[in-house]
Amino acid sequence: MQDGSGKNIYFFFNGVTLTLQNRKELKRFLISIFSSENVELSSVSYIFSTDKTLYNINKRFLNHEFFTDIITFPLSTKKDATVADVYISVDRVRENARLQNEPFQRELHRVIFHGALHLCGYKDKSRREINKMRERENYYLSRYFG
Repeated sequence: MQDGSGKNIYFFFNGVTLTLQNRKELKRFLISIFSSENVELSSVSYIFSTDKTLYNINKRFLNHEFFTDIITFPLSTKKDATVADVYISVDRVRENARLQNEPFQRELHRVIFHGALHLCGYKDKSRREINKMRERENYYLSRYFG
């Protein structure tokens, strides 16, 4: 989706069947997250895939041998408008939703927003960073779902 300002959000589906509800609204909302966080956006591609695909990406590019729900690849420099690829494992999101007793769509949106927040500079390595990330995820989830 391009909103007339050169800001683009794309969704791709690689080997998964996924109902992504209200895509136009979600794209507008994602663009608003970048605006709210004062981060210039050019384009972000969200690629929804499988555990196997993300495991292989994680191993090949990050030297991590474990499953993950999301991998975010910034493709632009910090001084340029954000360009990135965000890979999401639908398998992992589904499992995490089950384990956390959350509706799948809510957990999926949490992960989608999580990727955007990474691109806005939020990290999740320390307990303090994780808490701040969760706070922002919850803030945007409450705004999105009302």
